[in-house]
Amino acid sequence: MIKKCLFPAAGYGTRFLPATKAIPKEMLPIVNKPLIQYGVEEAIEAGMDTMAIITGRGKRAIEDHFDISYELEHQIKGTSKEHLLHDIRNLVENYTFTYTRQKQMKGLGHAVLVGETLIGSEPFGVVLADDLCEGEGKGVLAQMVELFMKYRTSIVAVMEVEKSKISKYGVISGKEIEDGVFMVQDMIEKPKPEEAPSNLAVIGRYILTPDIFDILRETKPGTGGEIQLTDALKVQAQKGMVIAYKFKGKRFDCGSVEGFVEATNYFYQKFTQK
Repeated sequence: MIKKCLFPAAGYGTRFLPATKAIPKEMLPIVNKPLIQYGVEEAIEAGMDTMAIITGRGKRAIEDHFDISYELEHQIKGTSKEHLLHDIRNLVENYTFTYTRQKQMKGLGHAVLVGETLIGSEPFGVVLADDLCEGEGKGVLAQMVELFMKYRTSIVAVMEVEKSKISKYGVISGKEIEDGVFMVQDMIEKPKPEEAPSNLAVIGRYILTPDIFDILRETKPGTGGEIQLTDALKVQAQKGMVIAYKFKGKRFDCGSVEGFVEATNYFYQKFTQK
């Protein structure tokens, strides 16, 4: 089983300024829970027990969240509010959280490479907390782990995107080998709409095999002068095999204000129906 999940969380979250001037974007709440906690719970559902988090300057709130707060717990012990800390206390007590810092913002590929020291030489999941997902039946990462047990290769989650928005994503082309499963033949980061090889865009869920680290070390800066994970995955696909999986479920782009509000409304409805 895949036991570790990597969370790149060093970005500045400039689209949410001024809110993110002092608060990590990953700690922005959807109803009563920060974005990154949704991702951690998804990873746990997929069978992972070690969360490897890539942080940066001004991100200490993430570490504090996944830790015991003795003063707070003492204040609410025995009150009607004590149950509100049950879920986070369960995470802190039963799962491992490790951290390292990305000292320079050089792109997602660089963030993943920084995580090598936490991951080692084993397959691992990657969750971008900006992409809040709710799977059908089971979580998106759990669906991907199931697929990994069959193919034993790197997997990217994809979804159909309107042509007008395709330039915001990494885009794949590939051969469909079973329903919703594609063998990747090419990947392009943020193509112009007329140059996109398909309408299948990569979202922030991955399962990666450890040879990705050696490829990332040799990957030159690409779009935006950053080291793109998409470029490394393209090389991995050419050398062996990468699978793209059209997941079953919903995805909210919580890196945008529109997607954040949409997610808040959706999960508020679920919250009030409990």
